[in-house]
Amino acid sequence: MNAFDSPFVVPVAGCVMILGLGVAGIYSEMRSKELRSQERIAMLQRGVPLADIERMMAKGIADEKTVRDPLRGLANARRTAMVLLSGGIGLVIFGIMLEAILHVRETLVVAAAGVISVCVGIGFLIDYNMQKRELSRFGMEVDSEAAL
Repeated sequence: MNAFDSPFVVPVAGCVMILGLGVAGIYSEMRSKELRSQERIAMLQRGVPLADIERMMAKGIADEKTVRDPLRGLANARRTAMVLLSGGIGLVIFGIMLEAILHVRETLVVAAAGVISVCVGIGFLIDYNMQKRELSRFGMEVDSEAAL
C-alpha cells in the first residue's frame, strides 16, 4: 500500500503546513530582533551614546507602526470585497457548469465553496459601508473615485 493512498494525507499535510508557517513566522521575528541588536552593537562600537541609540531605535520602531491613511484602508476593504465577490461568483458558475457537463451531483461542492467566498465578500462590503459612514461622521467626505 502506498503512503499517499491514505485518506489522512490531506489533513496531515495541512497540519504540517500550518505548523511550518508558524515556525517560519517565529524564526522571522527572531531574526529581525537579532538584526536590531546587531545594529545597536554596531552603533555602540562606533561610539554613539546609548541614549541616542535608544532614541533612534524607538523612533525606528514607531516608524514601522505608523497610523495608516483611513482612505487607503477603505479602498483596501472595497478592493478585497470585489475580488472575493467576483472569485466566489466565478466558482459558483464553474461548479454549476461542471455539474451540467459531467452530470455528477457531487461537483456542486465547488459551487458551495464559491458561496463561502461570496458571503465573505458581502461582509467586506458591509465593512466598507460602515467605515465610510464612520469617516463621514468625523467630517471626512469619502469620494469613491479618490478612495482607489
